[in-house]
Amino acid sequence: MTSPFSRPALVCNSQSGSHDDAIIAEIAETCRASGAPLVAVFALPDDDIPGAAELRRQDIDLLLVWTGDGTINAAARDAAGWDGALLPLPGGTLNLLSKALHGDRTVPEILADALQGKGRRSPIPTIRSDTGEAFITIVAGPATRWAEVRETMRQDGLIEASRAAPDALDAMANAPGVHVAGHEQAYPAVILTPTSKGIRADGVLTESTGDVLRHGLAWLGGDFRDGPSDEIATGETIVLESDAAIGLEYDGELAEVPSPARFGLGASAVDFLATA
Repeated sequence: MTSPFSRPALVCNSQSGSHDDAIIAEIAETCRASGAPLVAVFALPDDDIPGAAELRRQDIDLLLVWTGDGTINAAARDAAGWDGALLPLPGGTLNLLSKALHGDRTVPEILADALQGKGRRSPIPTIRSDTGEAFITIVAGPATRWAEVRETMRQDGLIEASRAAPDALDAMANAPGVHVAGHEQAYPAVILTPTSKGIRADGVLTESTGDVLRHGLAWLGGDFRDGPSDEIATGETIVLESDAAIGLEYDGELAEVPSPARFGLGASAVDFLATA
């Protein structure tokens, strides 16, 4: 079968904990065997993420992004206006966008399907605000302190993370919560997810000490959305309010915004390729 793509390129991170030269070699071989050998490899942090101008200059028609969710976000924003397609591959900790587009499958399986014309390309829904754009999810509220603990554990180990965990527990239990405008109940975190029907807002539940601990473990060991939660609302626009500045995690990147904060449904400025 002739591949619908002829000039793929790869973005990876040579200093990522999940980086594996064997997988890089497998990606290259899968492309070669499909008649579409890699024309470029952009290896972070030494290389820059290619922007639309560079992608056009090299006549790249498919950008494979084998990194974490934060780098996928950056690659998609930098590629705005390019007429190729972006293929996220599971190369990070949570791989939320890759799972949404491809299911829980391996890099070679996803890539082989994409190169054999079994993928569907289109823009994906996003969440936009004054501070940025999320392609996967936004977590808002004091519970985002767990993201700092997770990063400390990743960089400095479990002992240092255990020293930061009490502050995260205290923030989740006692700091001013966040609520969706028009809804009274405040939550230690509100999770915003872009969908074709609107932005879905879910409130993290912490009705007991056990709930707080379960959410902490979910943030440290896997998908933070695995903890107990309530579906609050779905709409084209979601406004979040709090008695304090609102901590955010955009696709794995941390930020902070004043209250109230408005989030609107958008669409990616580049096509994504889905194989699920």
